[in-house]
Amino acid sequence: MTKWTPRHEAPEPLEGNVVATVTGGTALWFVLFLVQLPFYGWFADHGHLWWLWTCLAGGGLGLIGVWYVRARDAALRRAAAGTGATPRDAEHPDD
Repeated sequence: MTKWTPRHEAPEPLEGNVVATVTGGTALWFVLFLVQLPFYGWFADHGHLWWLWTCLAGGGLGLIGVWYVRARDAALRRAAAGTGATPRDAEHPDD
């Protein structure tokens, strides 16, 4: 078990607009689904129909992700407003 024990401190998380990133990724999955949809017959004939459904599943799961990160962002903003801190301080209270 000691071989999986971290020997150094974890790096700080990357800062960025998480809502925009997840929304962009979700849109990309739906675009990939729509681009592949006209080739449904070809995918079915060659046994690659799962590519189409993978893109649709990615878009659907992305919608759940968008809901989650928007709710998380709103909660961080509420926590920061209640304490007078920045959203980053609400996210990392140990710093």
